[in-house]
Amino acid sequence: MQIRPANPNDAAALNSILQDLITAGKRAKPSSPAFVLSHYIAHPDQIQCSLAIDQNGQALGFQSLKRAVRGNPYGTSIGWGIIGTHIRPSAARRGLGRALFEHTKRAAQSNNIREIEALIAAHNAPALSFYASLGFQTYKKSAETVGKSFKVL
Repeated sequence: MQIRPANPNDAAALNSILQDLITAGKRAKPSSPAFVLSHYIAHPDQIQCSLAIDQNGQALGFQSLKRAVRGNPYGTSIGWGIIGTHIRPSAARRGLGRALFEHTKRAAQSNNIREIEALIAAHNAPALSFYASLGFQTYKKSAETVGKSFKVL
């Protein structure tokens, strides 16, 4: 497995990961290559979008880190990082998310991000467990979401 920064040419590959998650019932939001480009790769608040690929070049998963700014759609505290992790279902449970997070932590440190938030659907037990295994702590809850935060050292 190789992890590298995603670039605009990767939009279709990242979208295929999201489409596989939709098909598997693990994602409800629609996606397209244009959405991936604007939301994950070229977003104005994007710090890093890391892509994991296998030895054949197939995209296995990606992790996005944005800087929270005033008016962000998640209500994340200004200056925090906002993380999103998306792993192709056929590549799950192989350590990809943890490996991606090592890259994300380094990007957070080099961009003076002191805290990272993961806003997770309350019914998404695998994601809640994944972020907890990385050291994220629950700090807010609603009927629909759980906010977990990670203190970057």
